[in-house]
Amino acid sequence: MQSVQVGALRLPAIAVGCMYLDRIGEAERREFIAAALGEGMNFFDHADIYGGGECESAFGEAFAKLNIPRDSIVLQSKCGIVPGKMFDFSEKHIVESVEGSLKRLRTDYLDGLLLHRPDALMQPEEVAAAFDKLERQGKVRYFGVSNMHPYQIELLKSCVRQPLVADQLQFSPAHAGMISCGTEANMLTEGGISRDGYILDYCRLHGIAVQAWSPFRYGFFEGVFLGDPKFQKLNDVLEKIGKKYSVDKAAAVAAWILRHPAKTQVITGTTKVGHLLDIAKGADVAITREEWYEIYLSAGHILP
Repeated sequence: MQSVQVGALRLPAIAVGCMYLDRIGEAERREFIAAALGEGMNFFDHADIYGGGECESAFGEAFAKLNIPRDSIVLQSKCGIVPGKMFDFSEKHIVESVEGSLKRLRTDYLDGLLLHRPDALMQPEEVAAAFDKLERQGKVRYFGVSNMHPYQIELLKSCVRQPLVADQLQFSPAHAGMISCGTEANMLTEGGISRDGYILDYCRLHGIAVQAWSPFRYGFFEGVFLGDPKFQKLNDVLEKIGKKYSVDKAAAVAAWILRHPAKTQVITGTTKVGHLLDIAKGADVAITREEWYEIYLSAGHILP
């Protein structure tokens, strides 16, 4: 499988998102994890809030029963959201969140930790203290962020000494403001508005990997565009290009995301083995420049 450099690690381009792992049974979880590993997808993305912590617990239990060496997989988790109440980047909350994730995942360390969403009350000195403590104790090996724009990252970097190696961002053909704000530069168009401070260019300049979450959704959890009649043209183009490369539409989407020259991982969200394996095929498809733009335009974007 195609790989991506994330900090010091070379990781699979297709990462396994574990947000819904609590919705399937124990035997299905083991089958799902084993199937992912069989295709070279050994990177598993978690968060302390997924399923109220149950997703991490479900993974930890299933992985333990598979009797696979810990160093054969990469575990990443996220923290900082207190559901329905606030965001919290205090030193105490970060450290306690990691300790909870470690317990639920049944491991001594996380390969990666991301700050989940920007905390308006963030004090970078506290984040730095938490990161230093977790690194010193061997509990976290690399650090990053999620859903942050360049100046939030720069503020963190003013105190945090560890490299911030990843930014997890929503990205799909139907959610491509990171692209349109560049292609429509200097235009009085809706797509020309940057809502993220040109984060994609920033990540490229600073060697930060982009982890694309919700690659098959549009808007803010409005829905999945695959099979949605509101995106008929996009679906038709994805089907046509998929047939050319003998893959399904989901794989064509993954190939579209990975075709961009930014260092990118696709974070899947499925718990169905078949769908996961279909998506994985996209990592081995090299669509053309013309096909990339055809998918982009079919999602409703414009070229001035």
